[in-house]
Formats: sequence, structure tokens, C-alpha cells
Amino acid sequence: MTPVKRLLKPEWILLGAALLLPLWDAGLSGIGLRSWSVGNEVCQRVIVFALMGLGLNIVVGFTGLLHLGVAAFMAIGVYTYAISSCSIYPFQVGFWGALVIAPAVGLFAGLLLGSPTLRLRGDYLAIVTLGFGEIVQDVLRNLDPITQGTQGINPLPPPGFFGHPLPATSYQGWYYVYLAILVAVVFIVRNLEKSRLGRQWVAVREDELAAGCMGINATRAKLSAFMICAAICALAGVLYASKLETTAEPTQYDFMVSITVLCILIVGGMGSIRGVLFGAAIVMGFDIFLKKATEAMQQAGLSGSDSVFLTPSNWKFLFFGLALVITMRFRPLGVFPAVRSSAARDGSGSGASTAPGAPSASSAPGTPTPGPAAGGSSS
Repeated sequence: MTPVKRLLKPEWILLGAALLLPLWDAGLSGIGLRSWSVGNEVCQRVIVFALMGLGLNIVVGFTGLLHLGVAAFMAIGVYTYAISSCSIYPFQVGFWGALVIAPAVGLFAGLLLGSPTLRLRGDYLAIVTLGFGEIVQDVLRNLDPITQGTQGINPLPPPGFFGHPLPATSYQGWYYVYLAILVAVVFIVRNLEKSRLGRQWVAVREDELAAGCMGINATRAKLSAFMICAAICALAGVLYASKLETTAEPTQYDFMVSITVLCILIVGGMGSIRGVLFGAAIVMGFDIFLKKATEAMQQAGLSGSDSVFLTPSNWKFLFFGLALVITMRFRPLGVFPAVRSSAARDGSGSGASTAPGAPSASSAPGTPTPGPAAGGSSS
């Protein structure tokens, strides 16, 4: 592939647009449209949910497991960051120290959840992860001496360089720090996808029995996916709480957060890193647009608290549900499906699956297909 074609790939175009977004906001401010600047919301919502989508994509897209508890790992990252850095606790390791500690704690939490439950499959595993999310919420709410209950922990320190914290009045510094972290995570996940471990995840997704016959330890592969997902979601929690400057209430990390992240995968394309990034931009960008439209209409006097039907944010879930229905009708594999999925849909490629998590005929039990997808025998 030539350098020009490489730069025209959708993910590079999206990265270029992300790098230029603060300049776009500056231009809007210059022409009197400061209320339509979106950089702060992109920093706090799109980037954070893109990180969570990348984590969930490892479990759902690569490994084929249904996980409904990523909000719990986000909450674990939030409170780990707060306890390890807030001035009311003795640790005070700061933002960069917590950026290492929180994913490690999330990794351990993923190990604790995954070890006894990953022998379950399908709906049973989904119910376990859903229940884990509710348990984490209740523990954080009732463990007042440590978590401050519903009051939350604040203030939380911002990122800083050489003793100089980033100013809260300007989002540009935060934005580029968060964007750099997102790019680093994308690089790591892409290399994991192409590694031996990533091929084992795909083999387990296609047919766990056949993968076991090829010498893959399916339980170990699924557990590693669970742990890495938990670590990335905990990292996203650090970024979310740092920009918010508080942990907020534990109810902030409820089941709807997990569903939103899953919808990002559905819209963008399961098993596709490119799809996760565009799915986060579409889903969260649509939410930001409705919020800005509501504010603009209120400033213009076209809507108010008593104008239910003239407030766009009140129609959010209607538009969101309609978008999901249209996506499932016309793009059932997502806007940017995984390469294997799109190849199977077009009828090209041998042994490609029809969708992430759906076994193909070539990988049916009893007829395992040897090849690089199996990733070799596990040691």
C-alpha cells in the first residue's frame, strides 16, 4: 500500500480530524458560535467511551463472549484513581501514578470475576457480569468510610507536567493528553489482535471445541480477554474522573453505561478497531449534537423546561433506537465490520465467519480447520 493510500484510510482521516478539532472550536469562537464548540465534550465522552469500546471489543468482538459489566470496571478505575490521588487519603500518587495503578487493579478485578465464571456461556455469563455491575454499585454506595458514599470523592488532581497541572479553564491540554492515550491503546490492541493471543481469541470465538482440539486453552484465552478488557475500562475511568474532578455518585456507573458501550460496538462493527472508533464518534457525537441543539433552542427561546416536544434531548432515546434499527436493517455487521466478517458477507475468503461470535461451517465441531487462526498450541 502506497503512503498516500495509507493516509486515506478511515482511521487516519479520523485521527486527522481529531487533531484539528481544537482549531475548529477556535474558529467557531471567532465567529460568535462558541456555544457550538464540542472539544470539551469529545474529551470527556467520545474518547472515554472509545477506550471502553476498545476494551469491550476484546471480549465481545474478538473472543465472542457477551459482557454486560464494563461499567463496573470503569467505576473501579474511577475510585482507584480517587483513593490513590485525592488529598483526603494518604497515598496521593497523582494522575500519572494512578494511570498505572488503576489498570492494575482493574486487571486483578477481571481475574477475580473471570476465574470462577468463564466456564459459563451465553446468557448465563451475561447475567453474571450484569450482576457484578450491580454489586459494585451497591458496594461503592454503602462503603461510606472509604468511598464517601453518594457524596463522591473530590477534588481530584488533574494531569500535570513537571509540577504544572493542566488548567481546568482550557480543555486543549487535556484533549491532546487523552487523545495520545487513546492512540497508544489503539496501537496496543491492534498488536494484540495480530499476535498469537489474538489468534487464539478468534479461534475460541469461531468454535471453542475446535480450538480446544487444536491445543488452545480456551479458559486461559477467555480469562486473558476479560482481564485486558477490565484494565482498559479502568483506564477509561481514570480519564473520566480526572476531567470531571470528582467520582460523582456510584449510580453514574450503571447498566446503561454498559449498554451504551455495547451499542457502540454494534453500530461501529464488532471485532473491528476501526468500527469501535467510528462507533464512539457516531453514538456519542449524536448525543453531544442533541445537547448542543437543545441549548441553542433554549437560548433562542424556542424551547424550555415546559416544552417537552420541542426539546431535542428528550427525543434522544427515540432517535438512538431508530438509528439502531436502521443499522441492523441495512448494516447488520456495523458501519465498519471486521475484515473476516465483511469477507464472509461478500462470499470471499475461505473459512471466514459470518459474524463475530457466529461459528462457520468450516469450523464446525468435529471438523477443525488447521491454520494460523488457531494460534498454535498453548504453552
